[in-house]
Amino acid sequence: MFANDESIENIQQLFVEFKKYLELQKEYTKLELTEKLTILLSTLILVFMLIILGMVALFYGLFALAYVLEPYVGSLTASFGIITSINIFLILIVILFRKKLIIAPLVNFLANLFLNDSNKRG
Repeated sequence: MFANDESIENIQQLFVEFKKYLELQKEYTKLELTEKLTILLSTLILVFMLIILGMVALFYGLFALAYVLEPYVGSLTASFGIITSINIFLILIVILFRKKLIIAPLVNFLANLFLNDSNKRG
């Protein structure tokens, strides 16, 4: 009925092993979180760099288009008006399709990053 020394020793060993297991799980969670945050941060930096460079390229491209259109529309002011209309049209397209262009890819990326098991990617 009473526990002998061997069973007490086994329970103590089990407790020590469980404590080691919890420490290893804590370390594993830290490493996995660090990995996923690094991927997220590097992706954000890449996207911001691409957006900035894309905006600069679009700015200069539309500026050049305004000067190309000048002889056809008669004045530089009118060609800049056309370019402004093109910009407003592009803004409206982005607003109308924001779920498909921005929200859905972002949700998919974050869900794949944080919800999928990293061991399966391997």
